Amino acid sequence: MQHKWFFTGRYSGYSLQNFQKDLLSGLVVGVIAIPLGMSFAIASGVKPEYGIYTTIIAGILISLFGGSKYQIGGPTGAFIPVLFGIVMTYGYDNLLIAGFLAGIILFLMGIFRLGSLIKFIPRPVTIGFTSGIAAIIFVGQIANFLGLTGVEKHETFLSNIREIIIHIQSVNFFSVLTAGICLIAVLLTPKLFPRIPGPLIGLLFSTVIASIFYPTQVATIGSTFGEIPSNLPHFDVPEFTFERVQQLIGPAFVIALLGGIESLLSAVVADGMTNSKHNSNRELVGQGIANMITPLFGGIPATGAIARTATNIKIGAISPFSGMIHGIVVLIVLVLLAPYASSIPLASMAPILMVVAWNMSERHVFYHVLKTKTEDSLVLVVTFLLTVFVNLTVAVEVGLLLAVVLFTKRMSDMMLTVKALPNPNNKHKKVESHMVTAARDCPQISIYNVEGPLFFGAAQAFEHSIMNTINFKPRVLLLRMGKVPFMDTTGESYLSSIIKDFSKHGIVLFSGIKPQPTSMLKKTGLYECIGEEHFFEHTGDAINFAIKHLNKDKCLGCKHFAFRECTVLSGAHENMKEKEEVVTTS
Repeated sequence: MQHKWFFTGRYSGYSLQNFQKDLLSGLVVGVIAIPLGMSFAIASGVKPEYGIYTTIIAGILISLFGGSKYQIGGPTGAFIPVLFGIVMTYGYDNLLIAGFLAGIILFLMGIFRLGSLIKFIPRPVTIGFTSGIAAIIFVGQIANFLGLTGVEKHETFLSNIREIIIHIQSVNFFSVLTAGICLIAVLLTPKLFPRIPGPLIGLLFSTVIASIFYPTQVATIGSTFGEIPSNLPHFDVPEFTFERVQQLIGPAFVIALLGGIESLLSAVVADGMTNSKHNSNRELVGQGIANMITPLFGGIPATGAIARTATNIKIGAISPFSGMIHGIVVLIVLVLLAPYASSIPLASMAPILMVVAWNMSERHVFYHVLKTKTEDSLVLVVTFLLTVFVNLTVAVEVGLLLAVVLFTKRMSDMMLTVKALPNPNNKHKKVESHMVTAARDCPQISIYNVEGPLFFGAAQAFEHSIMNTINFKPRVLLLRMGKVPFMDTTGESYLSSIIKDFSKHGIVLFSGIKPQPTSMLKKTGLYECIGEEHFFEHTGDAINFAIKHLNKDKCLGCKHFAFRECTVLSGAHENMKEKEEVVTTS
């Protein structure tokens, strides 16, 4: 079973030619991942080598156990504000525990097949917090881009802005020059040499220039964080205590939720590029395994990286081997070239992260949703602002709650309960809304067209619509519910109230009721209380039943003629015959 769960079909028909394609993809993506891994680690408030360790271990494990053949896993920009906040509040050691707990949560989400639930997070919420994260990353790199000195990093966005403004006079021309060279290289390389990774060229070019012409004028990884060790990460189990777990379970849920969303979005992008189909639950299991093991080697939380996954596919990846090779490439570079990485200026890292932030901002989609000026626009803006000015946890919670409230309102607005009668101008006498007038309204039969979901957000309005419009007490209440797709227990409760009130003096009939509402009525026992003989598939049959149960005496002399039978029931037919006989006699 485990064999089938993880490996069946992933390598069927695999050939040497396929391996060559995976090898090339793995090499290219591995080279791209090195500067990004260090950049994301630094921006998250930890040493650059921890980003490298994450890229190696999580990259291999996510490809090995994940549910997408093309997924490239590792540290990502989306995690930066969350991880930085945890490091600032709890410290690096506790970040490892939070990452491990997040891995357990992700693993359990996959085991219990909760992968499909991620799709219920509204798009405006994901766009809002993704754009907010992008804004935080971009602003967070301004100090390194300008080479500002004395800047303290804070957890809040406004505090970091204030630090930049206070220290703006300490701009370092050499840092700006280095960052500018890297930025130009990052932007131009894809246009001039599409198959060469821009971040790597920018990093190498700007580092070489800085090292040759002004080696002591700019802050480097070595001068800020110390030398990057070339040895492999050591296995070390963090110190778990009940108090720590209790303290970090909240941040762990945020990491797990964000990691789940990001990895499955990346897998969906890969599906679209390759016409393949990922396994969302297996992907969460793979993410969980990776995030449980990576902290044991000092690594930070990881997830699927959309940009690196897309690059992997464009280069020609065939199988998960490309992701595993990408991790091995980073491992080899760490062992052989780590000392040289210490010479990389922080100003060279800044534009790489700024470009990452710009690309992940989803600015076109953001603007598209914003200009619709709908409830989605409000959810988008609120989620964005809370992500930037408060934190991601609050942003997602409020964004989801607001989306649910607005969706409930939208659904309740769809609920319509309108009196109806047969249309006399229709040859089939079809029952339609707005046929009731003061001169044409059956005193004994009230028919209502009910449309929309009958749930907690609309149930009270449904009851009021019926009870407030029945000014008299008709003999029969007929509810046409063919356009009610769903009913919850609140809707059933209000319907039960109407039925109990009405049944004291009359009968309630239903026509066209759907399977789900029928199932709900049967589960609560209301179906039996109403009686199966009062449910009809067609309105015509229900009307025929209703007419048989009228008080015929009340029909005599009635001038409403709501139904075709009314001519006979009211006695108008007999009056017409008498008049005809008088005319014939005279």
